Amino acid sequence: MKKIGFLLLVVVLFSCQKEKEKKKVEPSPKVEQPKPPVVKEFGFNVDDFTVVKDTIKPGDSFGEILDNHGVSRGKVFEIATKIKDTFNVTRIQAGKPYVLFKSKDTSQTAQIFVYQDNEIDYTVVDFRDSIIATKNKKPVTLVEKVASGVIESSLLQTFDDIDVNSLVAYRMADIYAWTIDFTRLESGDEFKVIYTEKYIEDTIPAGIDQIKATYFKHRGKPIYAFRFEHDSLDQGFDFYDHEADNLRRAFLRAPVKFSRISSRYNLRRRIKYYGNRIRPHKGTDFAAPIGTPILATADGIVTKSERKGGNGKYVKIRHNATYDTQYLHMSRQAVKVGQYVRQGDVIGYIGMTGNTSGPHVCYRFWKNGRQVDPFKQDLPASKPLSEKLKPEFFEMIKPIRQKLDSIQLKKQEIL
Repeated sequence: MKKIGFLLLVVVLFSCQKEKEKKKVEPSPKVEQPKPPVVKEFGFNVDDFTVVKDTIKPGDSFGEILDNHGVSRGKVFEIATKIKDTFNVTRIQAGKPYVLFKSKDTSQTAQIFVYQDNEIDYTVVDFRDSIIATKNKKPVTLVEKVASGVIESSLLQTFDDIDVNSLVAYRMADIYAWTIDFTRLESGDEFKVIYTEKYIEDTIPAGIDQIKATYFKHRGKPIYAFRFEHDSLDQGFDFYDHEADNLRRAFLRAPVKFSRISSRYNLRRRIKYYGNRIRPHKGTDFAAPIGTPILATADGIVTKSERKGGNGKYVKIRHNATYDTQYLHMSRQAVKVGQYVRQGDVIGYIGMTGNTSGPHVCYRFWKNGRQVDPFKQDLPASKPLSEKLKPEFFEMIKPIRQKLDSIQLKKQEIL
């Protein structure tokens, strides 16, 4: 019996050992590796193609680009003919980027051409099977941002100091162009602004979208501006203050952005160019670098665009039966006689033609056929917001004004 018990014990121990060894040699379960993410550009899987990125160079043509990448001239002609209503291949511009998706076989032939008009808009020409051209946009996200500052020297310098895109400053200058003289800002003036910025595919900055609201305190006077959109408005939107008064006037205060007044309207001014003799100066001089754009201060018809004597190259605009304006000493004009221009359109560029000792535009202003000082005129206001739209406007600006007022002023640190 003892011998039988001993044999049973040996069998049990041997079985347990086999079971352990069996467990040891069992393979561990397979862990699946995550698949690499699919990378797409312009809607195409880049792993399916050989991708070539380049820029249109001076002298390049659509045909030459495709020919250099394996597309026959006959095929190029067929492509250009079929897509002409969507994409005119003769109008591709030097400096614009493009992408070619080529086959991965030994021929490496181009199959898709993508032309980028700008950071957002692009055209896809797909000629793999049938020939199709489509215009597309990259996904754009709008991000709301705020900025504030206290003026120490100039608006642009303040935006540089607080590291905010200077395009916001230019947009603010456009909004307040009728109410604030940006050539005469004072130290201590302050601003707050709510704006939206565009991002391509959530990550790539693509410029400023719009100003939603802004506050500017100039010489102790606060001026609000709120963007209000409605189908009945001329441009689809306009800017109004907190009392629904339109900020625009019939005339801009200046024909040049961020310039300084070098000489004002003065009927007894001594002019260095004429030996310091007293000669009436019936214009206002705005000094700026050569080539700076000159803007029409109001809507109107160009009545003169010529070069004449001491005026040099100049443009004159008839605005209505009461007002005319003239812009002297241009390096070149950008409009022709009879052309209709809108307020803010570029009509020429700062120069030194005619009788002048430095680059500037002499801005002259007529009222009923007589030259007057534009800064002493009670210029007409723009069309006010209609009474029926005011309740909607006031309701819309409530939360925006609260947010604007709560923005803390960012002051430049003094080291």
